[in-house]
Amino acid sequence: MPRIKLEFPNAAGHRLAGLLEMPPERVPTRRYALFAHCFTCSKDIAAASRISRALADRGIAVLRFDFTGLGNSDGDFANTNFSSNVEDLLAAARKLEEDFQAPALLIGHSLGGAAVLAAAPQLPSVEAVVTIAAPATASHVQHLLSDARDELEARGEAEVKIGLRRFRIRKQLLEDLAQYGAADHIRDLDRPLLVFHSPLDTIVSIDEAAKIYQAARHPKSFISLDNADHMLSDREDAEYVAETLVAWASRYLGLGGHRFEQSLGTAPKVGEGEVLVTELHARFLRGLYTGRHQLLADQPSAVGGSGLGPDPYELMLMALGACTSMTLREYATAKGWDLDDVEVRLAFDRSHAADCTACEREEVRVDRVQQRINLLGHLTAGQRARLLEVAERAPVNRSLESLMLIHSELDDERLD
Repeated sequence: MPRIKLEFPNAAGHRLAGLLEMPPERVPTRRYALFAHCFTCSKDIAAASRISRALADRGIAVLRFDFTGLGNSDGDFANTNFSSNVEDLLAAARKLEEDFQAPALLIGHSLGGAAVLAAAPQLPSVEAVVTIAAPATASHVQHLLSDARDELEARGEAEVKIGLRRFRIRKQLLEDLAQYGAADHIRDLDRPLLVFHSPLDTIVSIDEAAKIYQAARHPKSFISLDNADHMLSDREDAEYVAETLVAWASRYLGLGGHRFEQSLGTAPKVGEGEVLVTELHARFLRGLYTGRHQLLADQPSAVGGSGLGPDPYELMLMALGACTSMTLREYATAKGWDLDDVEVRLAFDRSHAADCTACEREEVRVDRVQQRINLLGHLTAGQRARLLEVAERAPVNRSLESLMLIHSELDDERLD
């Protein structure tokens, strides 16, 4: 699925980084949407990525971007507040309108949901609004900062830990949030509204969804996410949101009843501990299946693929990086070390397509993988050195470095 990197200025002149998820070539682009992520998150969180890809696969292009001071966007997070988030949303909408088409749909996750409720009245092109695990008002976030109140009052700024990361905030953030304590603006939304929320959400209570629903006028809808967590970390929950969102929005965005099929099709049965790879296109596109998950593998368009999924080497690097990250997290947790986050970047020079042309004439293997590990948190030099040693002993790392025997045989038992 093609992606377009976008950069645009906000009201303060800072450069904001965005990613426009476009429908694949076989699907016409019917409307454009704008996605606002949760407080202190980034455009690349799993929920935003999965929902955006699923919507694009159904003909709705989605722009997601990093708010000021987060992710790849410029600016100092300490100088931001809810009002600046709303301004960033308006700047993103202007970018869509100038370069593509004004957004017809606003989607907001968590505090991003409160932001789209505040921004929608200022965007005439918006025809429908969706919130996911959102508070009714921005002031709800104040409880996350309660431990820092004394320091904020005394010094004007403080460091807080939200999720797994630390952020520096200033007193003006609390003062700005306090201005958004009423939900009156929701009554004047004057757009169809869909509210997603889980009754088990421990970050934003489902009571907040009730406040949004009660404040809004019809047409309005509510969909319970059953056992989902606040971050929609389960892929099935994110895909369910996307599927039902498109079905709901089709009534208001002029999409009709047309429905695009999932690119992976019907998942085949896969045995426990087994992985199945099938051809979805005769050349490169492949379906990757386990008993519970579906992925795509492909090659970039430059070598004849369609770019709908990572290539085999990229998948291998993802597996190595995921194992490294999981291993370091488990070790640090067991030791009680203050590890906030782990970022693993991996790269190598050789491309799989070039290797395949020589696979009958010579041994094909990756000679060197560069793995760069960024450890975030209050760690001593000794702890950091020890975690680097542990990374080199991660199970997938050791498997790739050892002489692994790969035995291939024909699966004659499955032939008719």
